Amino acid sequence: MQPGELITSDRGARQSAPGDLAHAWAVLGEVMDPEVPVVSVVELGIVRGVAWHEGHLQVVVTPTYSGCPATELIEDDIRSALETAGFQAPLLKRQLTPAWTTDWISDSGRERLQAYGIAPPAHSTSKRSLL
Repeated sequence: MQPGELITSDRGARQSAPGDLAHAWAVLGEVMDPEVPVVSVVELGIVRGVAWHEGHLQVVVTPTYSGCPATELIEDDIRSALETAGFQAPLLKRQLTPAWTTDWISDSGRERLQAYGIAPPAHSTSKRSLL
């Protein structure tokens, strides 16, 4: 443990309030992908989960591929949007497993991509078999 680490990790810790998670999802729905700015990180499916953890909002992010050069920028944009919305010191957890798949793109994300001129891939056969 580094000096001040405990103090830093507790900065802004609080109990969750009713509506916090819904508000966080709404905020995240406004964070656009920096490479294709017509689709949000939620619609793209890279935000995998939002939960309250040890007094902080925790967001699980799976980049579109492990070497994605925009991953840190996306995480910074997520953190900034959440802090602006009143979530102090949100925790971002980068999760590489399971790997992101185009099946995670929402229907609205697919529509936005198509309107932007990008043909979104069809759902995979494995996804259909799960439905």
